[in-house]
Amino acid sequence: MSVNVNRNVSDQFYRYKMPRLIAKVEGKGNGIKTVIVNMVDVAKALNRPPTYPTKFFGCELGAQTQFDTKNDRYIVNGSHEANKLQDMLDGFIRKFVLCPECDNPETDLHVNPKKQTIGNSCKACGYRGMLDTRHKLCTFILKNPPESDSGSVKKEKEKKNRKKDKENGSGSSDAGNDKDIDAPEAVDGNEDDEDWAEETTEEAQRRRMEEISDRAKNMTLSDDLEKTLEDRVNMFYNFVKQKKENGAIDSADKEILAEAERLDVRAMGPLILSELLFNENIRDQIKKYKRHFLRFCHNDKKAQKYLLGGFECVVKLHQAQLLPRVPIILKDLYDADLLEEDVILTWAEKVSKKYVSKELAKEIHAKAAPFVKWLKEAEEESEGSEAEEVEDDENVEVVYSSSARELKVETIQPEKTEEEDDLDIDAI
Repeated sequence: MSVNVNRNVSDQFYRYKMPRLIAKVEGKGNGIKTVIVNMVDVAKALNRPPTYPTKFFGCELGAQTQFDTKNDRYIVNGSHEANKLQDMLDGFIRKFVLCPECDNPETDLHVNPKKQTIGNSCKACGYRGMLDTRHKLCTFILKNPPESDSGSVKKEKEKKNRKKDKENGSGSSDAGNDKDIDAPEAVDGNEDDEDWAEETTEEAQRRRMEEISDRAKNMTLSDDLEKTLEDRVNMFYNFVKQKKENGAIDSADKEILAEAERLDVRAMGPLILSELLFNENIRDQIKKYKRHFLRFCHNDKKAQKYLLGGFECVVKLHQAQLLPRVPIILKDLYDADLLEEDVILTWAEKVSKKYVSKELAKEIHAKAAPFVKWLKEAEEESEGSEAEEVEDDENVEVVYSSSARELKVETIQPEKTEEEDDLDIDAI
């Protein structure tokens, strides 16, 4: 059975398909391992060596990986379900396969081990840029470039071309044919040797400027990460604010997530987004900006906790308007899949003064009680009276003041000691 390479695309006629992952668990006890039976076929559909996605799984799961290229066996230690690995593969595809401009998977990686850079070019739209090399897999890619990897699709194509030449009776001119085949490889193998100076069109100049800009961004990346958490949060805040002021916020969800990951403040994203994207029409805006928040909150409990913190800050600023509306707004966030049931229940168990005073936190929890009670009983009964009580008010008004800017900085400080592994999603 095949699935779309970009599973964000639901079109059944989408031309880019890949086989669904088949995983087989072998062994017992400490020797248990998961063999990805069709990794070669999956990798071929992605135009990447099969070692790359296998190693990506190992990085994400914190597990060792094994490659038996002769027998096409690609192994991840431990027991892992195929569906879980399939979801994880979406993260690999988003980071290392899809074009950041057009979301097309017709891309090639250009690895330069000497300069420690990984370039990315798209055959569909002409995009050229540099990958963020902070992910652990990049270290493996730099040591095992596609051109030298035994599972490289390009290498396999070249072998087929040479074989085809021999079958066509080109024996006396084999050397010349090999030369013709190898010449493009020499150029394509190292993108830094390409000379664009011959092109003087505006499009060529634009491409050159974009590449220079991308390289400059990567050079300043480490400098930004050396800044304090508060400075990085302020940088992210200003980035989102500028998108909003420029009228580009509606379609900037991917850029916003990428900037948060670049500055290593991903989990705090919902806190800043709450401040900048929610106003007196919060219920409508939960629907409008659902995609923006989902990119942070989907399967990320820590980001969801920050969203609850941002919600509490809004209530603090506008107690008269929002305290009576606490349950209905919480249910809106729950229905939009921005908050998971266990996160809400955990939040409800303990009153915290992290974002607001303890007295106000108690009031918020008291107002949320009907929804929390309904949530606990939801598995045992259908829509009950508690849910109806939550849903009886359709006229919610929320006013968000710019003074929340000060609150945000205060609430972030305790998080400096927390550690988090970014969790990639693209199944929105």
